[in-house]
Amino acid sequence: MFLPGEESVDLVFNNDDAFNKLYPLNIQVKAAKHWTRLEVAKIAADFLAPEKDTHVLDIGSGVGKFCIAAAHHKPKAIFYGVEQRKNLVEYSIESCSRVGLYNASFIHANFTQLDLRQFDSFYFYNSFYENISLGQKIDDEVEYSEALYNYYCNYLNKELEKMPAGTRVATFHSLEHEMPASYRVVKTGFHGSLKFWTKV
Repeated sequence: MFLPGEESVDLVFNNDDAFNKLYPLNIQVKAAKHWTRLEVAKIAADFLAPEKDTHVLDIGSGVGKFCIAAAHHKPKAIFYGVEQRKNLVEYSIESCSRVGLYNASFIHANFTQLDLRQFDSFYFYNSFYENISLGQKIDDEVEYSEALYNYYCNYLNKELEKMPAGTRVATFHSLEHEMPASYRVVKTGFHGSLKFWTKV
């Protein structure tokens, strides 16, 4: 595992290979499929946190890569990751500490346990999809089912509908079942796989 010194912290954010070395090998090998690329995180953070003190929630934050990268890029915003796997939350906290960031934090919980009104904007890298595609499973630590996929999508859809006009959401590789009709796509990137939404 890579242990950066003070003089080399910035090098962690130079490219994905360098960043992924913050984690043990068994986590690194899952990066290409499950963890947000640095370039995506930077562009999404610019959209989600246009002002200082913006509170951004990553729903299904995995090992915290989006939050850590976004927090480094936008030091005046505050990023939160919610993840139901305790070991991934622990990796997130440890990696965040290694690079000395104080504007990112991680919550061990199912996102349905949170009041989403605490947050201003949201990042969503289709964390529900592993319920309907066995090839997308991170591990065998949680329950998977099509019923859970539908439940999570419907729940998030209803919660996002409750948010005020102007709420921002960035989705990456999403099937968009979680997005209410009241949100409009205002910009896309990465051949349409990254979409930026605002509530009208």
